Amino acid sequence: MSNMVDPLVARIAARVRMERERRRWTLARLAASSGVSQAMISRIERGESSPTAVVLGKLSAAFELSVASLLTLAEESPDGSPDGAADETAVAGGVRRRDETAEWRDPSTGYRRRQITGPRFPVELAEIRLPPGARVPYPAAAFAFVRQVIWVIEGHLTFHDGETVHGLDEGDTLELGEPAERVFANTTDGECRYAVLLVRGARP
Repeated sequence: MSNMVDPLVARIAARVRMERERRRWTLARLAASSGVSQAMISRIERGESSPTAVVLGKLSAAFELSVASLLTLAEESPDGSPDGAADETAVAGGVRRRDETAEWRDPSTGYRRRQITGPRFPVELAEIRLPPGARVPYPAAAFAFVRQVIWVIEGHLTFHDGETVHGLDEGDTLELGEPAERVFANTTDGECRYAVLLVRGARP
């Protein structure tokens, strides 16, 4: 059996550890702020466990980053310079081939996320594939410091925006307002594919 760690999981591990250490937080502090156990955070930082979308949402909220920002930052090397596929050609307008863009998969729901823009581009664009029956909740703090638009490309998305529920079909878009607890859900028997466009605001 191979002991190799998925490169993206390893970069997420390094990014979570860096975000915690640059704030001078202990594991206990991050656990208290996020609601994720110290044991789980430790496994994530060692690359021994691939975090679920829900766990990433809790961690990003504790860091006051969006989930998209946390995953995009994971495409950079630990010193902040572009790494792997996210090289200087992406900054200079070069072509990024389909097989050069990393796809992250939630081990719990099968949710898949592919980053379209590079980590140096001022706007973040991601493609999401939400399988039938999947439900991914995020805390309000995960949406702080960002402006965000959801665009459904295929299928149907049930989106809970605080107390409001939106049914979004192919071609529908939704501009998000103030941060609120939100849920992305696919209640159909077919895959839902949508894009998330995000503009970063102030970063802590």
